[in-house]
Amino acid sequence: MKKVIVSIAAVAALTCGTSASAGSTISNDLSRCNAGKGPAVKVVVSGIKAATGKIRVQSYNATKAEWLAKGKWLSRIEMRPSVGSMTFCVPVPKAGNYGIAVRHDLNGNGKTDIFSDGGGMSRNPSVSIFNLGKPSVSKVSFFVDGVTPITIAMKYR
Repeated sequence: MKKVIVSIAAVAALTCGTSASAGSTISNDLSRCNAGKGPAVKVVVSGIKAATGKIRVQSYNATKAEWLAKGKWLSRIEMRPSVGSMTFCVPVPKAGNYGIAVRHDLNGNGKTDIFSDGGGMSRNPSVSIFNLGKPSVSKVSFFVDGVTPITIAMKYR
């Protein structure tokens, strides 16, 4: 159980802040993930447990300096969640390596509630108390060229 708690806390804490150097909040325009479009990531988020609060999907350059660093996200999509799964289209600036972090703020208060909020990351890495819920960039990084599909499984306490 500690594995999940640490992961959720890390994702929630690291994806809730903003700063002047952060990217932009965009709409979830699924047409940007149509055949022949891109570069973009078509993200299917599975295991969403409630249709309350807000779900946030953020993209990062897959570098050690930028992965989950406060204010270093490239783009963010925020929406009211649906139970089960949701699909997001996250455009990226160019072909290359990226990471995606997802946070579900169940009560929509904008704060990290480690006992209820959910989280997930690209490539669904396992996390433990030893890596403090922030897996290395090599465990979340994936290459984007054109439209790249990924699935992220949400984790809740």
